[in-house]
Amino acid sequence: MGRGRLRIYLGAAPGVGKTYAMLAEAHRRSERGTDVAVAFVEDHGRRHTAERVTGLELVPRRELTHRGAVFTEMDLDAVLARRPQVALVDELAHSNVPGCRNEKRWQDVEELLAAGIDVISTVNIQHLESLGDVVEGITGVRQRETVPDEVVRRADQIELVDMSPQALRRRLAHGNVYAPEKIDAALAHYFRPGNLTALRELALLWTADRVDEYLQKYRAEQGIKGTWQARERIVVGLTGGPEGATLIRRAARIAARGSGGELLAVHISRSDGLAGSGSGSSQTLIEQRALVESLGGSYHAVLGDDPAAGLLDFARGVNATQIVLGTSRRPAWQYVYGPGVSGTVTRESGDIDVHIVTHEHAAKGRGRIPIRKVTDLGRTRTIAGWLIGVAGPPLLALVLTNVHGLGLTTDMMLFLSLTVCAALVGGLFPAIASALVGSSALNYYFAPPIHTFTISEPQNIMAVAIFTAVGMAVASVVDLAARRTHQAARSQTEAQTLSALAGTLLRGSPNGDGVLTALLEQVRETFQQESVALLERPDRAGAWQAVATAGPRSPERPETADVDVPVGETLALVLRGRVLPGEDRRLLGAFAAQAAVVLERRRLAGEAAAARREAEGNRIRTALLAAVSHDLRTPLAGIKASVSSLRSADVEWDEEDEAELLAGIEAGADRLDHLINNLLDMSRLQTGTVTPLIQETDLDEVVPFALGGVPPEAVRLDVPETLPMVRADGGLLERSLANLIENAVKYSPDGTKVLVKADALQPVDGPGRVELRIVDRGPGVPEDAKERIFAPFQRYGDAPRGAGVGLGLAVARGFVEAMDGTVSAEDTPGGGLTMVVTLPVVERVPEPDTSDRDTSDRETSDRDTRDRHNPDHGGPAHGGPAREAAESAGPRFAPPPG
Repeated sequence: MGRGRLRIYLGAAPGVGKTYAMLAEAHRRSERGTDVAVAFVEDHGRRHTAERVTGLELVPRRELTHRGAVFTEMDLDAVLARRPQVALVDELAHSNVPGCRNEKRWQDVEELLAAGIDVISTVNIQHLESLGDVVEGITGVRQRETVPDEVVRRADQIELVDMSPQALRRRLAHGNVYAPEKIDAALAHYFRPGNLTALRELALLWTADRVDEYLQKYRAEQGIKGTWQARERIVVGLTGGPEGATLIRRAARIAARGSGGELLAVHISRSDGLAGSGSGSSQTLIEQRALVESLGGSYHAVLGDDPAAGLLDFARGVNATQIVLGTSRRPAWQYVYGPGVSGTVTRESGDIDVHIVTHEHAAKGRGRIPIRKVTDLGRTRTIAGWLIGVAGPPLLALVLTNVHGLGLTTDMMLFLSLTVCAALVGGLFPAIASALVGSSALNYYFAPPIHTFTISEPQNIMAVAIFTAVGMAVASVVDLAARRTHQAARSQTEAQTLSALAGTLLRGSPNGDGVLTALLEQVRETFQQESVALLERPDRAGAWQAVATAGPRSPERPETADVDVPVGETLALVLRGRVLPGEDRRLLGAFAAQAAVVLERRRLAGEAAAARREAEGNRIRTALLAAVSHDLRTPLAGIKASVSSLRSADVEWDEEDEAELLAGIEAGADRLDHLINNLLDMSRLQTGTVTPLIQETDLDEVVPFALGGVPPEAVRLDVPETLPMVRADGGLLERSLANLIENAVKYSPDGTKVLVKADALQPVDGPGRVELRIVDRGPGVPEDAKERIFAPFQRYGDAPRGAGVGLGLAVARGFVEAMDGTVSAEDTPGGGLTMVVTLPVVERVPEPDTSDRDTSDRETSDRDTRDRHNPDHGGPAHGGPAREAAESAGPRFAPPPG
């Protein structure tokens, strides 16, 4: 039984027709004889969608009771038992009601796929996990229901359901998306043309990236080398010369001419240092890399023996459509060494367009003659050297026998020049061969008696011997110089690569996030490999596991890799693509060592974070013990003393004294209760166990209860009844306000009232909020201490030790932030301190979710009670008496969703 196939209809906004398209596909398949069943489809009261469900088999839903309300969810077990060929599952990002086997619906879909059932599903672009911040920036609303991008990427088919903003707004106005009473608010807020256009572009770009991934995968599987010009990709070749900035800007302008164009800069460093860019400055390359990245492009460093071939291979590998090169800086006479990189790339580029850009440094030279190109010791040069060394002397002898009167000395100098030429081209051994063959030719053709290998004159014997020794010595020196030049050039290339490696590490985050992957990608590009992986095993006998990878089909074990570089006993850097020469493994070893360092740094950062959390916990526990030892003992001692006095038989207390002692007991008990509550609340905040029950809350009902701990005459309230409902936990909000008000009363002068004032704020673009200001006329707090007063166990100024343990403000801020609110401190005009509390209001506007509406719309929709179980969405309390009373009086506030 194989795994089922997943097809996803992706939309940019609610109402574009994802569910309708899914049902239409189901009818097409059903008509072809495919066994199709509806596992879960939500029509949202839309007539056309409900009509499309007719004729399809429905798997009964499962009913669950949660907090006294009944909800329906997809019955996963029933679908698995029914086992259709194709199951329709709407709302991929939906959160299941507690009591279901899986928390999220996409996890249900994974079970169906694992059982071999094909699934067709729907999702909106705003519910992809990686796009949460982007969507929030566009709409002002944070999506609480998300699906991991990888789940959607793994789909066998992704079909974009697209609609122009104007057409979608017409559908909305005609009542095809929301109920009539919600249309005006939706058009004015979430469904504004700008919002819809931005979301549509986001969906199109995300889908285009997935299409590009499929295209690259297909080309790799089919071995296609030619360029498919599906998208403009501009590759600019950098030499490290001063013209690079001009080329980058020109390439960026070309890429910007069409939507979706990509800019890629590449620097080819030859393994022997003979790149056309070999003379480039490392600092210049660093500056050019920064320029490329600032223009939205990407920089790539590639190691290759032939700059032109390396550039073309890179361009074809990324499916480039155009290459931008600069006019050569070589003067005209240096073209005797070859056509150069630009000429070769232009001749062999095939279907890739090549732009040759002129610049002010063209034909002005590189500051030196590229002699190193003549002393290349590659295979071609070696063969040419042997031809010169072996065939050259006989040919020279043939020429000289027809030219009379030059003399033996001249003949010897010509043969010596031929030996030097063989050394320059082919190295030591061709030069030695040239010296031996040349000395034999001199002896036979030019040293009397000629045409014999005997020499009659002693001086001629000495001349031939010296010629042979000098030729071999010159050959040795020239060969040694060529090899040293080769080594120096390679060292320069390695230094540039290591410099780029150091830059990658320095640009990474302190805890190593993203650095390891970037490092492996740099290894893959530098050594021209298909894939790279860092493998680790817990012990020598354990299985290898991939810590990080770059490229497709990365090796899973060192034995399956083309290159394996061990890093200690538990780590290995493995490469797949081609076998590297031994001289490259030293540089690769440096990459491997740095990868191990990055991995260790990442783990140390995690351990340091855990240690900081442990230290913070220890600090909290120490402070709690200190609080128990003093602040709690003081009221206990007072209570005990008062009780002992009352129980004493030796003293007769009158009614006034007895009332005073009882009042002391009550005050001490109240103080104990307050301290213990704060200590427990701070403990809950520190351990992350505070889970607010968010519901519609009316401030004019909560604020009066927060005044129970202060004298009524100490506070003046200004909380209008017309304020919008806020999203908050009433109990936590009351505790927070009580702490803030008690703190304000404590520091206010006698006879001065604390003002508690609330106002509704409506930003120009964004969700509405309510602001509650607690204003006192006390001594105030300096600017540098306004944040410090919210830290646990902090008292400001000369507050006495018995004034509390310094947790009130910390608890208040923690509770409010847990409810998606904020608490801050400001100066009161004229002196004093103002605590500002902001809370989100209940949003009455339909907003998109996985089922074609926004998360906030789900919070306020009476029709879709199925989704009120989620605490993030307000819980079942949204349907309680407070909400019914508010709705019976009509909508009080309708903020925009974005």
